[in-house]
Amino acid sequence: MRIDYYLSLGSPWAYLGAARIEALAATRGATLRPYACDYRETIFPASGGLPLPKRSPQRQAYRMQELRRWRDHLGLPLLLTPTPYDETFAAACVIALRETQGDAPAVALAHRLLRALWADGLNPGDRETLARLIGETGVEAEPLMTLAEEPRWAAMRQADSEAALARGVFGAPSYAIGDELFWGQDRLDFVERHLSRIA
Repeated sequence: MRIDYYLSLGSPWAYLGAARIEALAATRGATLRPYACDYRETIFPASGGLPLPKRSPQRQAYRMQELRRWRDHLGLPLLLTPTPYDETFAAACVIALRETQGDAPAVALAHRLLRALWADGLNPGDRETLARLIGETGVEAEPLMTLAEEPRWAAMRQADSEAALARGVFGAPSYAIGDELFWGQDRLDFVERHLSRIA
């Protein structure tokens, strides 16, 4: 069984669901394949979504309430207003790692970047910080970052994002298993039920 895992490397919801989707996949014997998609420029414009600063005050206020609720419910550290960063190069690192070393190292890196942003108050867009975070996952940072400079990874990210749209993805995180799509870390119970049915 394979879970196709569509995420933004700046999403608090992906961060809140990260440990649980990893554990769920491991428990059910499923592989987890990460796609670090471009929501801002590709998925949102085509699906009716808006980047956070462009959302209505009501939606922004409710989002903050939900973040507090989920932080408390899950008992996870969560900074409510971290400094946004450009995910482009970090995503290239995750994609290059996925394609050259496999899904599991790429998931580990994606989740370390999310934790750095939302729990540790770090900026994964800073190259020195990014190198340190890559190293913390057991991957040699310099070769990966050199590889990630190649334009083919940006092209692959674009292709992944367009394929996600074609599959019905419009938000992050989304988990796809065959024809079934589950949007949001608050749908992981349904992911688990589906996996138990098809096991």
